[in-house]
Amino acid sequence: MQKTFLKSLFYLTFLYGSTATAGQPNVVLISVDTLRADHLSAYGYARQTSPRIDALLAQGRRFDQAYTVEPLTAPACTSMLTGRYPHDHGAVRNGVPMFPNMISLPKLLALKNYQTAAFISNWTLKTDLVGLAEHFAHYGEVFTRKRWFGLLLDEATGEDITQQSLAWVNRQNDPFFVWVHYSEPHAPYRYRADHAAALGLPPRESARRVDRYDSEIAFCDTQIGHFLDGLWKVSPPEETLVIFVADHGECLGENQYWGHGRHLYQGNLRIPMAFIWPGQIPTGTESAPASLLDLPRTVLGLLRLPQPETLAGLDWSTVWRGDRQADSGRTLFFQAHKGAVQSQKAVERGRRRGLLEVGMLCQGRKESWRVRQKKQRLYDLNKDPGETNNLAPANSTLSETLRTWALTVEAGLNQAATLDEGFSEQDAEMMRSLGYID
Repeated sequence: MQKTFLKSLFYLTFLYGSTATAGQPNVVLISVDTLRADHLSAYGYARQTSPRIDALLAQGRRFDQAYTVEPLTAPACTSMLTGRYPHDHGAVRNGVPMFPNMISLPKLLALKNYQTAAFISNWTLKTDLVGLAEHFAHYGEVFTRKRWFGLLLDEATGEDITQQSLAWVNRQNDPFFVWVHYSEPHAPYRYRADHAAALGLPPRESARRVDRYDSEIAFCDTQIGHFLDGLWKVSPPEETLVIFVADHGECLGENQYWGHGRHLYQGNLRIPMAFIWPGQIPTGTESAPASLLDLPRTVLGLLRLPQPETLAGLDWSTVWRGDRQADSGRTLFFQAHKGAVQSQKAVERGRRRGLLEVGMLCQGRKESWRVRQKKQRLYDLNKDPGETNNLAPANSTLSETLRTWALTVEAGLNQAATLDEGFSEQDAEMMRSLGYID
């Protein structure tokens, strides 16, 4: 493994060098756990849940049809940083770690003398569970409370995440990349009385779960506003590339399902996503489909840095510079796995045997396959956005595209069970093409 790691590091150093480019912006990634796009007022929600987020998104490019790759926190966040699907990076479930030595956005920026840090507030992102600390010079695990009844599952309040991340930002002189992850509005949704009146919510005793969820969004919006106020004092908007995103969404009773993770419904998959850099990124809305996987390539493209072939996704900076047209016919792919593994002994078995569903979306046609039930789901989202009418007839066959995707995911999971490192054959081939390994 040590030899492989050195090869990977050498390859990255060859591509990126070791000196920062003058005038590079600071890069700030703000992610919010379990946040549906359609519950933000910027996306047309009737309640004014997100005035500070709305104002931020209005300064940049907002995606109207952005999707996660898997509706679980650890797999989604790992994909967001590595630009690879869960079956490729290994962290397919909460508690199942990613492979070490992988290429990632923070590692690439560090090779350009960016100072890198993460501040996470969800127990599923503990580095001993997912392995992301390898990718940051500072990995701040901020756990100041228990999520459930004050007894179970570590997390942090929005106030604590804001305070600790700003303290780090204020100490930086060199260009920096910081990832700040907020846990609200993750369940159990707390009723935020301070925001109830502004949202027109009923009293606590008669509030529904969706009311509490919305109050959590408003609370998180306020904390993000405090973070931005502090950030702009150190790094003005024109000198800062901000990415705003959610790891996944949340079903709020649609299809008789509450929560996330085990199904590929729209409430779980569709997320808010935006890139903000005044003077560099055109403002407005992007209507073509986008993926969480696009984040690394787009950041590197905006910074005009090389992009390793291991990164999946698209570089949206080329669209904004007029070099290509957005692809409205793009196909997006998804996967769903069981939740957290219960022990380290269960990690490999959980990686191989936890697949629940695979899916794809193209021009409003949504198709998925429930692996264990052998059930096909097929929806025309243009006519049926609530996914109430399954158009798949009994005993129908999968489309060739979805069948190929299912086999690709299965092969990746089976191969993952035999790997213990992230320097893949694809990485090695890139090195061979450069003439540095035989």
